[in-house]
Amino acid sequence: MMRTFDLSPLYRSTIGFDRMANLLDSINRADHSQPSYPPYNIELTGEDQYRISMAVAGFDESELTLEVKENTLSVTGKKSDESGERKFLHQGIAARNFERRFQLADYVRVEGASLTNGLLHVELVREIPEKMKPRTIAIGSGSAKQDKPSLVGDSSNDSASGDSADKDSAGKNKVA
Repeated sequence: MMRTFDLSPLYRSTIGFDRMANLLDSINRADHSQPSYPPYNIELTGEDQYRISMAVAGFDESELTLEVKENTLSVTGKKSDESGERKFLHQGIAARNFERRFQLADYVRVEGASLTNGLLHVELVREIPEKMKPRTIAIGSGSAKQDKPSLVGDSSNDSASGDSADKDSAGKNKVA
């Protein structure tokens, strides 16, 4: 069963989320066109840690390439041409070239990769910057002040600037 999603209401009712809507749109299109080889799993290994495990039996480390560019992880497998060296009676292990792309969210980076027992494990971690993390704002009592206090050591209001008109009678900087 094929499902399509109309994201036009999202474009009409949100501001600043157009990148996310475009991402959802591209993922929806990519799911229908991307091949299923090689099979893979995506695991949550910790609160902000992920692992992509891909079945790449028959590939050597030298035949695999991982590249991150603009929040897209590309895993490429290029098999060396050995068809003249062996004669198969039956070839059931897929040894074809592939390229698999994964769209990474903001602040997700590749931490490392390993190849074990025919599985390529790519370790990912999400590191949210401090300024993006939630914080609690203290609520003060009293009325809100209209004037901003002057900053101590603010070089723009020092007497070296030559503006003595910006000082009050006590010699302190006035607030504009």
